[in-house]
Amino acid sequence: MLKKRKVYVPKDKKLRAEIIRLYHDISVGEHGGQWKMTELVTRNFWWLGVSREVKRYVEGCDACQQNKNCTQAPTGKLMPNSIPEKL
Repeated sequence: MLKKRKVYVPKDKKLRAEIIRLYHDISVGEHGGQWKMTELVTRNFWWLGVSREVKRYVEGCDACQQNKNCTQAPTGKLMPNSIPEKL
């Protein structure tokens, strides 16, 4: 069945997980993160909650979690402690 020129995937957790896994693990996806993976999957497939399932899959991937970009501002330069004059 098609919905807006995309293949509708029925409620089959194994099938949906396999689709996400294939897009995630192929060289095109290469652990691209939640938004890239959602965009890749929804080019051809659609089901209710696709972005939520992709997010859950990416959050469970060790490689994605270890290699994701840091969103914190860089810390300042290290400053040496002052040397005490007396003990």
